[in-house]
Amino acid sequence: MQEIVKIKLSDIDSFENHPFKVNKDDSLNELITSIRENGLLNPLVVRRKENGRFEMISGHRRKIALELNGVEEADCYIENLNDDEAIIYMVDSNIYRSKILPSEKAFAYKMKLDAIKHQGKKKTLLHKMCRS
Repeated sequence: MQEIVKIKLSDIDSFENHPFKVNKDDSLNELITSIRENGLLNPLVVRRKENGRFEMISGHRRKIALELNGVEEADCYIENLNDDEAIIYMVDSNIYRSKILPSEKAFAYKMKLDAIKHQGKKKTLLHKMCRS
């Protein structure tokens, strides 16, 4: 079972080129209220960065809701993901949302497809190297 770790929200950076906007709408207000009343029910998912900080993989809306509630740290899962794996995880964990603009969805799927293609190239290259 994966360990949950407390991390300061100020040490977590947004995912680079995150295609999904966090709208300050009724849905976010409901999340803010839920966190205020029940706490954080689902930990954030982050990965370590080389500079010692963390990068958000899943939980951008929860992080904002926590900050708006005055919370300074959150329960997090730390995933060991390369760039391609992080993109796939980020897209897959957000694409289910009901209110996504078509442009956000298209950009997210393009990011995921590029990551999958990139992984395939690495595997093919590794396979060729191993056969030599």
